[in-house]
Amino acid sequence: MKCFKRLAMRHMKVQLPPSLDPLQFAYHLNRSTDDAISTTLHLSLTHLDNKDTYVRMLFIDFSSAFNTIIPQQLIEKLILLGLNTSLCN
Repeated sequence: MKCFKRLAMRHMKVQLPPSLDPLQFAYHLNRSTDDAISTTLHLSLTHLDNKDTYVRMLFIDFSSAFNTIIPQQLIEKLILLGLNTSLCN
């Protein structure tokens, strides 16, 4: 399955628009949860340097998120992103 995943990701990455959120860390080469934590900490501390400011954070664990995906909705969203229909099916 890992081999198929790598093959599919290669095709998907070249078709994805560059408009994806630059703060998305999942499924990006050389990005990890450590990068996400570091970026969040940096942005928060930089914001707190300003007078009379505060930061609110909400952390949600999506550990079973992939078990709840509705395949048809995923396909529709991938097509809206501009992925080739044959790749989505």
